[in-house]
Amino acid sequence: MAEKKTTPIVIDDVEYSYEDMTEEQKVLVNHVADLDRKVASTQFNLDQLNVGKQAFVKLLKDSLDISREQKE
Repeated sequence: MAEKKTTPIVIDDVEYSYEDMTEEQKVLVNHVADLDRKVASTQFNLDQLNVGKQAFVKLLKDSLDISREQKE
C-alpha cells in the first residue's frame, strides 16, 4: 500500500500535517507563508535602500569635502 504523502507544518516545535488541517487552518497557514515571503522581500528592499542611502551620503560627504578644499 502506498504511503500517504503529508506536508509537515511546524509551529512552536510541534509538527502538524497540512493535509489534516481544516480549510480555515489551511487558509491561515497560507496567509502566514505569504506574509513570511513579504517580510523577506521587504527586508531585502530595506537592505538595498539602506546601502543606497549610505552610498549617497558618502557621495555628498565627498562632494562637500572637495568644495571645502577648493575654498581653502
